[in-house]
Amino acid sequence: MAKPNILVTGTPGAGKSHFAKQIAEENGMRFLEISKIVQDNGFTDGFDETLNCPILDEDKLLDYLEPLMNEGNNVAEYHSSEFFPERWFQAVYVVRCNTDVLFKRLEERGYNAKKIQNNVEYEIFQMALDEAKSSYKPEIVFEVRGENEKDLEDNLKKVGEFINNYEE
Repeated sequence: MAKPNILVTGTPGAGKSHFAKQIAEENGMRFLEISKIVQDNGFTDGFDETLNCPILDEDKLLDYLEPLMNEGNNVAEYHSSEFFPERWFQAVYVVRCNTDVLFKRLEERGYNAKKIQNNVEYEIFQMALDEAKSSYKPEIVFEVRGENEKDLEDNLKKVGEFINNYEE
């Protein structure tokens, strides 16, 4: 694997998609928007009315991703991390965000009050960070901020250093 696989995770609205796309673009890596892959390929198993979202068929998704991940050079972006095989990623970046900023972003996306509340609580209780820390070796999990362009620039610099120093 010439370049590592990187996972960018965090609460919806924290800034992970923008960050992950920039990592891929600046480093010549493949961007894997997991939600879009799931949607485009029908990797769902029903719909959760309470959370107002599709239910992921993890097995179908993982079977699809396996050959891509084996090639390396991927930046995967998703709000959850625990079901991905640990061997797939050499770095996991958890994007965190101030809840006031997060609330406004989710409101602008048109999320209903319940979904906003669930996501803000997910961030307050650092669920994405705890999930990543319990799913991967601590030395590959990095907490980053996603509130503004300065955060993005700082984060991209850190990731660039990681990629440049990466050795299999």
